[in-house]
Amino acid sequence: IQFDKVMFEEDIQGSLAHAAMLGKTGILPLADVEKITEGLGGILEDIQSGALAIDEKAEDIHMFIEAELTKRIGDAGKRLHTARSRNDQVAVDLRLYLRKKTETVMELLKALVTVTLEKAKENVQTIMPGYTHLQRAQPITFAQHLLAYSMMFLRDMDRLADAKKRMNVCPLGSAALAGTTYPLDRDYTAAKLGFDGACMNSIDGVSDRDYCVELESCFALIMTHLSRFSEEIILWSSWEFKFVELDDGYTTGSSIMPQKKNPDMAELVRGKTGRVYGDLLATLTMLKGLPLAYNKDMQEDKEAVFDAVETVEKCLGIFIPMVQTMTPIKENMLAAAKKGFINATDLADYLTKKGMPFRMAYKAVGELVAECIAKGITLDEMPLSCYKEKSELFEEDVYTEISLETCVGKRISKGSTGYGSVKEQIAFVEGKL
Repeated sequence: IQFDKVMFEEDIQGSLAHAAMLGKTGILPLADVEKITEGLGGILEDIQSGALAIDEKAEDIHMFIEAELTKRIGDAGKRLHTARSRNDQVAVDLRLYLRKKTETVMELLKALVTVTLEKAKENVQTIMPGYTHLQRAQPITFAQHLLAYSMMFLRDMDRLADAKKRMNVCPLGSAALAGTTYPLDRDYTAAKLGFDGACMNSIDGVSDRDYCVELESCFALIMTHLSRFSEEIILWSSWEFKFVELDDGYTTGSSIMPQKKNPDMAELVRGKTGRVYGDLLATLTMLKGLPLAYNKDMQEDKEAVFDAVETVEKCLGIFIPMVQTMTPIKENMLAAAKKGFINATDLADYLTKKGMPFRMAYKAVGELVAECIAKGITLDEMPLSCYKEKSELFEEDVYTEISLETCVGKRISKGSTGYGSVKEQIAFVEGKL
């Protein structure tokens, strides 16, 4: 009960639908159904208000609510369990609870995409170095970098929506495993609970936990994306980069070093990623050797999946305002982009467009970079005479061609870092939202 008590609303919701169906089919007298409905409504209201405390000594939330109902309305409460087992009862409760939680996580992801999108709109012209192997590679915009995470989180939303479709079938009426002799209307119960239909096999109905694995897999990927973003925020906020300044509310100081501003929230999100991975692996391991149908091992599903969804919710809840209040330090990004010769590819392209084979251009530019390093200057500062020693194809226009603004602006391919392309990406994300 210490784990499944969080499903008290779903347990009562499922029982109300089950009771209504029992009355509709004539399995229970309508007078009993009315008492059950009124009694369950009172229990729900009392738990929500705090007037009724959940008894931690009860075996599980199902038995606690049934016992409380019987205490309040007498024998009619004992009839609620007609044509039902705890096996299908817990299965419907879990689906209802995780469906609700999935919707919550999707709303949080939508809020995070919105925040990254707004931050991207503010930084379409902000130039920074793009990296491969954590080495400065080519100039990009901060907007495009942020939009890369928007794309990840949009995929996370798609995956959750897809997983929710498969989860949204009703197992109630499967009973222990073989169904029941009572003339149930399972489609009525399913519709009343907002499911797309009733599960087609009663054995699968009580033993299926695929949806837990699917959701935990989705949650693990969400945490992967949050962790990657966290790692970059941690790097960017360090003195070595200083690309962003985090709001004080999302950092802490050192106990002995007064100058420190540690990105603790980002580090905690990065750390909690492993926890969600563990929840996924625990569920897979629990399921891997189970024969059909229900086994007591399956009680282990709740602790793992509840922990996973709660961790994701908390991490998203702190991540959204952290990104929203994060201040980019544009001059530092630009200064870093000017170092590292990240316009070297554009210089090679300059020669190629003038007729030099790319491999020759690549070699010539490599030699120019080596000269710049030896002289302690950048390609922008290299005299034209030095360029012409490598090739007569170099003209005065080379300096315009290798300016960072030009390097970024002339990238026109779909999805690229060019200003026009980034605006298309922003429109795409807005359309998805």
